[in-house]
Amino acid sequence: FDKNSIEMTGFGPQKLQSKDSVYFRDGVRRIDFILSYIDDKDGEKKQDRRKEFEANLQKIGLELETEDKSESEDGRTYFLKIHVPWEVLATYADVLKIKVPFKANDIPDKKEVPLSWLCTPYRLPEHVMQPEPDYFTATFDKSKIDFFLIEDKETFFPPSTRSRIVYYILSRCSYSKEDKDKKGIKRLLNNGTYVAAFPLHDCRYWTKSIDANCESERYALYKYWARFSSFYKEQPLNLVRKYYGEKIGIYFAWLGFYTEMLSYAAVVGLLCFIYGLATFDENVWSKEICNETIGGQIIMCPLCDKKCGYWKLSTTCSSSWQSYLFDNTATLFFAIFMGIWVTLFLEFWKRRQARLEYEWDLVDMEEEQQQMQLRPEYEIKCTHRRLNQVTQEMEPYLPLTSKCARSVLSGATVLFWISLIFACIIAVIVYRLAVFAAFAGIMKDSPTNNMDLIGNLITPQFATSVTASCLNFIIIMVLNFLYEHVAIKITDMEVPRTHVEYENKLTVKMFLFQFVNYYSSCFYVAFFKGKFVGYPGDYSYMFGKWRNEECEPGGCLIELTTQLVIVMVGKQVWGNIQEALVPWLRNWWVSRSARSHPESLYSRWEQDHDLQSFSQLGLFYEYLEMVIQFGFITLFVASFPLAPLLALMNNILEVRVDAWKFTTQFRRPVAAKAHSIGVWDEILNMIAVFSVVTNAFIVAFTSDMIPRLVYKYAYHLDTESTMEGYINNSLSVFNISEIPEKNRPEDGENPDWYRDYRYPPGHEKQYTYTMQFWHIFAAKFAFIIIMEHVVFVVKFFVAWLIPDVPSDVEARTKRERYLIQEYLHNYELEKLKIQLSQNQNESHVSSKKCLHKGKVGLID
Repeated sequence: FDKNSIEMTGFGPQKLQSKDSVYFRDGVRRIDFILSYIDDKDGEKKQDRRKEFEANLQKIGLELETEDKSESEDGRTYFLKIHVPWEVLATYADVLKIKVPFKANDIPDKKEVPLSWLCTPYRLPEHVMQPEPDYFTATFDKSKIDFFLIEDKETFFPPSTRSRIVYYILSRCSYSKEDKDKKGIKRLLNNGTYVAAFPLHDCRYWTKSIDANCESERYALYKYWARFSSFYKEQPLNLVRKYYGEKIGIYFAWLGFYTEMLSYAAVVGLLCFIYGLATFDENVWSKEICNETIGGQIIMCPLCDKKCGYWKLSTTCSSSWQSYLFDNTATLFFAIFMGIWVTLFLEFWKRRQARLEYEWDLVDMEEEQQQMQLRPEYEIKCTHRRLNQVTQEMEPYLPLTSKCARSVLSGATVLFWISLIFACIIAVIVYRLAVFAAFAGIMKDSPTNNMDLIGNLITPQFATSVTASCLNFIIIMVLNFLYEHVAIKITDMEVPRTHVEYENKLTVKMFLFQFVNYYSSCFYVAFFKGKFVGYPGDYSYMFGKWRNEECEPGGCLIELTTQLVIVMVGKQVWGNIQEALVPWLRNWWVSRSARSHPESLYSRWEQDHDLQSFSQLGLFYEYLEMVIQFGFITLFVASFPLAPLLALMNNILEVRVDAWKFTTQFRRPVAAKAHSIGVWDEILNMIAVFSVVTNAFIVAFTSDMIPRLVYKYAYHLDTESTMEGYINNSLSVFNISEIPEKNRPEDGENPDWYRDYRYPPGHEKQYTYTMQFWHIFAAKFAFIIIMEHVVFVVKFFVAWLIPDVPSDVEARTKRERYLIQEYLHNYELEKLKIQLSQNQNESHVSSKKCLHKGKVGLID
């Protein structure tokens, strides 16, 4: 077949086609897909499967060409090149309801925005931003080919659409004569019949293709998008969509929009931090703690039994100042701002998404996805058949009993793994309780205590917090690695019907697990640590052995900040190493011997074969990473206003790392359709609502803001409301002689203070809560209710005020639908006129023949 095809097209052996090409050896037919395999010595079954599979592909109409293993760099790998001729493309474009242009867009663009010239440095060339003209489109119909704007059949469907059609065929083609249910390229890849299946990149990423007919879009993407020097430039989303498909295009559109919106949150967060720095000297309570005549004279109760001694309040001087940077009036403002920012982000994304749906022909895509993207695995595993009431055709289905059993087993597995996370969190808490006493004993007589700087910074609390956070981060990474494989296995076991359903089920499982895994330690520090301590002489113990942790006099906010920074930054650094460094090292190792070959010998298919494969769940992990980050900057942002700034810096890098990775390190993925970010949109909305609640509770219960405000406006003795005397007011006195002997440290001073609002010894209600405690408690809940209602009212008002679809997009959509109906009507009318005219001519000719025969009969 190969030799004949070369001779028939007129290219003899004298014309050598460069191997760095996306065409067959005849230089005419484009390579739309590549299958690679290794011919094993004992692989007769694999040979039979390949033979039957390729024969069936040819019956469908695909054209094949094989590169012998002797031509490959390793001398072992065969490469099967696949070309889709026009007839097959047209047939399957009709089946898949692919939209194609039928008329140039005649709606004028809006006028230029004032001062748009200021954005010129961030703009890309027009041919990169708009690689194709703007058309009105309609669903392709093979019977109405002349209705569409077809200039050249070979280039009418872009390479991404061609590869999508090939993959659709490969996924449903049988490879067994005996069992027709044995079909699909996925199963052939899993059983080793083929090693890889992928569409080709159109050129090397650092240089244009030598073939003038090749688009060299990969080179344009690398030059204008994937280089780190372009970090401040806009993204060529239309070119990304054309080259990689809508699913990848919409991910980068969302990531870019999210990064853009983060810049506003980062600026406000930075201003709140600067406010903390600017008002540093107004921090009266920290001055009192650091004052040797106030904080230096207050002797505090031991923080643990036996090993911990009595300590002076002034030793927490530095941590008190650090806490003020994040625990001030601006924190309240920023928590409310972020609640509104989240709503604006989600509402404006809906508008951006609606515009992309229109521009990328995704408006009526939901029905197509549900009907046309039935998973081959579902068709294979579901042996039962039933009549579809809509199509009146027999279709596979999973019986209800089987579906319920699989769902129960899946749910039980997820609950087991979530329980495992809780067990690990409890283990980390026990570590904190046990190691705190150890650090206290070690550091008590440590030489570093005599050093002013180190002694103030390296405290038992600080050492415990940092080591526990690092340990927790390691546990998170290990559990993530293990659970990923489990989640995929149990989702496969459930046998979802469509690709969308599969991704949604996996997304819910993975996010639920990651939510608990990443955020549980922050929830512990924010809402549980220091809340169930008891008081001297009647402390609460975990498992009756370890005394519960206390917060420092300044509250647990600074420790929540430490926990958040370590987990969030650690995850981002580790994610970037995994995403960029690991694929680069693998590709460098695989292609080390081939790099020395000249371009004409190192074939395009071998270059791509040496790259990393982009899995079907590749985008899933990208979304998951960003949504987890979104949780960090919304759920706990009241404790760390600089979190959006860290996320912004990471995302500016993330956009280019992902672009670089897609363009240079991965094989070209099969193009796929997607009209939205899918179930992630619902997850983001859930986080947005939940974040209002968590930030209200952080401000009320984790920070020290409400007790300070209650003291300032209700309990300050002077006529002028100030914070003087707050430290003494927030502490309670305990008689150390009442501490049980087994818990009492060896040396001590009297009296003894602790952080709480309780009556002093000798009072008729000694050691019970004072009225001020209940006032503060009521104020905290009042604040939570007021803040939640204010933010939710503003959120719902903003959501109501901003329409989901821009007015110009709505007008264009209506215009396009109207034009489709009008043009189809005129087209059918013209066809009918031509048909009637032809019928009249035929009847006129036949009547003439009859008349001629009649005359001949009369003469005879």
